[in-house]
Amino acid sequence: MERQMSVEERIKRAEERYNQKNGTAVRIENRGNTEKNFNGDTIPTKKVKKRKLLMQIFVCLVIYIVFYVITNWNYIFSDSFKNDINTFFTEKTKIYQIYSDAKSYINNLWNDSDDENNGGESNVEEQNINKENNGEQGEQNEESQTEENNENNSENGVGGSDEEVTESEGIDDETAQMEKDAEEIKSTISFINPIEGTITSTFGWRNPTVSTVPKYHTGLDIAAVTGTVIKSATEGKVILASSEGDYGNHYEIQIDDVIIIYAHCNVLYLNEGDTVTQGQEIAEVGSTGNSTGPHLHFEIRKDDRLVDPQLILDI
Repeated sequence: MERQMSVEERIKRAEERYNQKNGTAVRIENRGNTEKNFNGDTIPTKKVKKRKLLMQIFVCLVIYIVFYVITNWNYIFSDSFKNDINTFFTEKTKIYQIYSDAKSYINNLWNDSDDENNGGESNVEEQNINKENNGEQGEQNEESQTEENNENNSENGVGGSDEEVTESEGIDDETAQMEKDAEEIKSTISFINPIEGTITSTFGWRNPTVSTVPKYHTGLDIAAVTGTVIKSATEGKVILASSEGDYGNHYEIQIDDVIIIYAHCNVLYLNEGDTVTQGQEIAEVGSTGNSTGPHLHFEIRKDDRLVDPQLILDI
């Protein structure tokens, strides 16, 4: 005689048949710290939760990136964004360290789950081995570095401090190149001041109070009343007359291998291809583009290398 099934058993069997028919593997058991699906696979409950958490974080990150790109489309492809990227790498940010920290954090998430299931013994042993290997490697690197320093000191004389390599040497090299470029420019090209005004921001690193203003300033800002006439500091040819980007209304005027940028103008008088004479009126002071007030952004480049305008202008 066939056993009569209860209503609860019938409902459970109906659900199982329905899920099997549709190829859906759902949890049918939940005992302790594990879950089972219809395939018979056992999955740690905490690992499942962490996977879901990481997936949610990933989805949120993707949504944020898409939203940021849409709302900052013009900024991403602007000169200011490029300057921010240059600033990021110029400051010698340790990208590898950031990557290592992120990787360690993710690994710790997975390792925590494995520790709970396996007692954490294997991870502890692995960490101890890594520490020992890192310690031995660090000692070897320290010894080799000490030997190398001693060799350099013996070759260069007592102390050897004059040959020590520091990060400032890279900055000194850039400064020396800039001064060399400035001397070459002054020896071949005559300059006059484009406007009379107050210098509000000099060339180089600065601490802006507005987040949209880049920390590294590529030119010289001279403040003046809106509508003040700007004169060409040199002769040359207009190779760009544009109103796009963070520079707003701006020119690029070229003479030999030098390009001069006049930015944030209110009105431009010339067009691309026009020839300019020194002292010619070319534009008016404004506050277009990424600007916090009416001023002229005056920038000098030689062979695409930045040059501090104050090394050239008498201002």
